Amino acid sequence: MEKPISLLVDFDRTTGAVKPMHGIGQPPLAGFSCEKFRYLSRAGIPFSRLHDVGGAMGGGLYVDIPNLFRDFSADENDPASYDFAFTDRIMEELVRAGCEPYFRLGVTIENLHLVKAYRIFPPADYDKWARVCEHVVRHYNEGWANGFHMGIRYFEIWNEPDDCTEPHLAMMWHGTPEEYYRLYAVTARHLKACFGDTIKVGGYGHCGVYEFEKDESLDGEIGEETYIYDYTISFMHGFFRYIREAGAPLDFFSWHVYDNCHSSTREDFRVIARHADYVRRILDRYGYTDAEHHLNEWNLHTDREHRDAPVGAAKSLAFMTMMQRTSTDLMCFYDGGIGYSPYRALINPDTGYPYRTYYAFMMFGTLYRLGKTVASTCEDGRLFSLAARRGRQAALVLANPSGEELSVSLSLTGFCASACEVLRIDEENRYTCTGEDLADGTLTLPPFGCAEIRLYDLK
Repeated sequence: MEKPISLLVDFDRTTGAVKPMHGIGQPPLAGFSCEKFRYLSRAGIPFSRLHDVGGAMGGGLYVDIPNLFRDFSADENDPASYDFAFTDRIMEELVRAGCEPYFRLGVTIENLHLVKAYRIFPPADYDKWARVCEHVVRHYNEGWANGFHMGIRYFEIWNEPDDCTEPHLAMMWHGTPEEYYRLYAVTARHLKACFGDTIKVGGYGHCGVYEFEKDESLDGEIGEETYIYDYTISFMHGFFRYIREAGAPLDFFSWHVYDNCHSSTREDFRVIARHADYVRRILDRYGYTDAEHHLNEWNLHTDREHRDAPVGAAKSLAFMTMMQRTSTDLMCFYDGGIGYSPYRALINPDTGYPYRTYYAFMMFGTLYRLGKTVASTCEDGRLFSLAARRGRQAALVLANPSGEELSVSLSLTGFCASACEVLRIDEENRYTCTGEDLADGTLTLPPFGCAEIRLYDLK
């Protein structure tokens, strides 16, 4: 019989904050109903990134600048020029659910742009567009136009302007790279001049650094000769060069990764930790050492059958625990919407109840509420774990995405094993309290199994 995996956890040694790795993209709107937002509260979802909200082109109702400011020739200083009705509702419901809106200033993807593109062009007047964004911020943070004081922190300028080398084929930005760079610089400077450090401004929803896996020479400054080799990385270096020269502020840089974009992520998602390190290194190289970086679109199981299967939960929980240990500051899963897209892996649109993958977010939410990570050691790469504590409460989560049964030997410092609960996600359980104890210090994880151990009796 295989020797058990040794996991050492020292609850007496805190190591840092549990980061918001369990944010989501779209919130779980069901038509116009926000009733499913209660699942955000249950899991302690910290952020909902508002991009692609409400169906194709935002349903013509939510979040997008052309939905909020419908006539670009109107007076941007006049509250009557704005239509906040539907976006106000979703924002209020998110705040009520304890989930902070992460506001994308821009437009929704236009998947049918080859028939006709509507809103993915550079604005006719960049300065005016920036002033429109200013008034959106004022509405939600300063009460302007019968608004709110929500204290929203993150405002992201556009999304994936680097999605295609040919502007006329792009689904997000029918303009040149330089036109986007300028839009970012103009808008970021204006917003920071208006609001200072009360908000964080960044962008740009980078499509992903997949090519870095193939050629680490892409670490360097990208020249014109490699423009076709990897457009997205070339775009990124061009962006940083431009905004550095323009003196534009950058509080955070956002980037994306999907398992269906590159085979190696499907084979072993641990390579994405190297993506995070690469992004951090590039930010530092251009002088943005204080800028956060956010993986604000990710999905590791775009196969439909993974959504309610243990593998979906195990991969998601393992990934969140792994990324906690990288330089990544914040993550948003794409996405939390309700529908039949394979990307929508949290709520079943037929039953209205959560898929198993959702409960992985609940497990991470337990750690997030506790607040502080603690020291742990495990030398077996098949097992992913993370532990946290607050006062005399603590928890440990474990994920087994390997497809093999794993026996785990637990050595816990600062904990009396007489008081614990074990909750599991696997073929037999859906975040179920099993009633088992840890008297013998061992725990078995079935293939694609997850476990949460809640501890109440710290010394």
